[in-house]
Amino acid sequence: MKITLAKLSTKDLATLAQRIIVASDSGKYEIISGHPLLSEVKTIYADYDVVYTKSTFSGKGNDVARADRDRDISFRAFKNYVNAYRKMPLLPNYQLAEELFQIFLRYDLTLDKMSYSSQTARMKKLVEDLEKPENIQKLNALSLFPTFEDMKSKQNFFEQIFAGQAEANANLRNMKSASAIRRDLEKTLKSYLNLISAMKEITGWELLYAEINELVKAAKNSTIADHEKK
Repeated sequence: MKITLAKLSTKDLATLAQRIIVASDSGKYEIISGHPLLSEVKTIYADYDVVYTKSTFSGKGNDVARADRDRDISFRAFKNYVNAYRKMPLLPNYQLAEELFQIFLRYDLTLDKMSYSSQTARMKKLVEDLEKPENIQKLNALSLFPTFEDMKSKQNFFEQIFAGQAEANANLRNMKSASAIRRDLEKTLKSYLNLISAMKEITGWELLYAEINELVKAAKNSTIADHEKK
């Protein structure tokens, strides 16, 4: 029962390990039931199964991009309205719009074009400034408080989504790599196959050996087939 486990694809190694565990754990072979080496194979395979298909990143990038787009739209609508209003001296309280526009200028009119982190830092300061009592009065006088609240809520939502992405990515990077667990699985699986091979002449082991050997042959044939396709 010879096989070079390192030559198996990631998926084929997982398939072989799973099939060996199922066959060994089927209840047909009392001689291997509860064996510590089988338990070790099962434990390492469980870890491998979790990580071998994991993404390098969380997959939350689209959610972050959508949240960023929403806050950009809200910011631009708010900014453009204030800019237009201040240019119409015949409208009541147009000077209040001018004062609010100066606050937008303070934090850059193009902050929606900046990186996520730079934009977030500036928008937080912009929100804090607009939340001052004197500025809330101006917003209310111009009936802009709901518009301000919309921008603020979308900024807060972006921060939540972005923080969630950062945490998820960090957790993925901190997981033991699939390659490291693969080496552990190959080593333990090889020891298990060597045990069965060494015991194949002993009564009770021959049927287990025969079944596991067929599984190994199927894995080897799968590797040959993949090589021929390439």
